[in-house]
Amino acid sequence: MIVQVLLPLVLAFIMFSLGLGLRKQDFFRVLKYPKAFSTGIINQMVLLPLIAFGIIKVFGFSSDIAVGIMILSFCPGGVTSNVLTKIGRGNTPLSISLTAVVSLASIITVPILVALSVGHFVCVDAAEVNVTRLGISMFLITAVPVFLGMLLTAFKPLAVEKISNGVSRMAIVLFVIIIVAALAKNWGVFYGNLPTLGPALVLLNMVMLALGLIGSSLVKLDPKDATTISIESGVQNGTLGIAVGALIALNATEALPPTTVPSAVYSIIMYFVSVPFVLWRQRYAK
Repeated sequence: MIVQVLLPLVLAFIMFSLGLGLRKQDFFRVLKYPKAFSTGIINQMVLLPLIAFGIIKVFGFSSDIAVGIMILSFCPGGVTSNVLTKIGRGNTPLSISLTAVVSLASIITVPILVALSVGHFVCVDAAEVNVTRLGISMFLITAVPVFLGMLLTAFKPLAVEKISNGVSRMAIVLFVIIIVAALAKNWGVFYGNLPTLGPALVLLNMVMLALGLIGSSLVKLDPKDATTISIESGVQNGTLGIAVGALIALNATEALPPTTVPSAVYSIIMYFVSVPFVLWRQRYAK
C-alpha cells in the first residue's frame, strides 16, 4: 500500500503544489541570470553526484545505501529550496526557475543515472533497472502534476490564490508523514547505518552549501544569487528520492526498501544544517 499507492500519490500532490507556484516564464527566466543559472546547474547536476560518489567511497556503504545516496544526489531541489531561499532573502525567482528546469530535466537524467549507479554498486547489469519504465513513472508523478498545477494557476488565478496556502501546508504534512513512514518501516536499516550515514549526509549537505558560495564567488555573483545557488545545491527533494528508491527496488515489499533510507534521513538532517545557514545568509541580503 505505501510503496504502490501512497508514496506516488504523496509525491504527486507535492509536485502539484509546486506547479501552483510556477508560471511558464519561470522556465525562461533563467536567461536573465546566465552566470547564476550555469553555476547552479553545474553544482546540482555535476558536482553534487561527484561529491556524493566520493563520500560513498570514503565511508564504504553497502550497495543499497550507496545507490540510495546517489539517487538523492540526482534529485532536484523542490519546494523546500524555494521556501528556504525566500527566508534567506535570496533570489527567489532564480530559485523557482532552477527548480523548474532541473525538475523537468530529471525526468530524463534520473532514470539513466540511477541505472548506471545500480550497475556500479550492485554489480549487476544496469538493464536490471527499466529506464523507460522509471522515466514514465517519474513523468506521471512529477511532470503531470506540475503541469496541472500550472494549468490551474493560468486559468483560475483567483481560486489558486485562495487555496495555495492550504495546499502548501497539506503538502508539508504529507511530506512529514511519508518521512516518518519511511523511517518507521526501515528502523533496523536506519538505526544500523545512522552512525556513518548521519555524518556522511551532514558532510554532503555542508560541502554542497559551501561549494555554492565558492562557485558563486568565482563567477562574481551578488550575495542574493550566491545564497540561492547554495540552497539549491544543498537542499534536495527527499520525497522524490524516496519514491525513486522504492520504484527501483527489485524485491519491493510493504516496508520501504533500504534504497529509500538516505533520502528519508537527509530530508530531516538537512534542516539542521540548512536552516542555520539560511539565517546566517539573511545578513547579506541587500
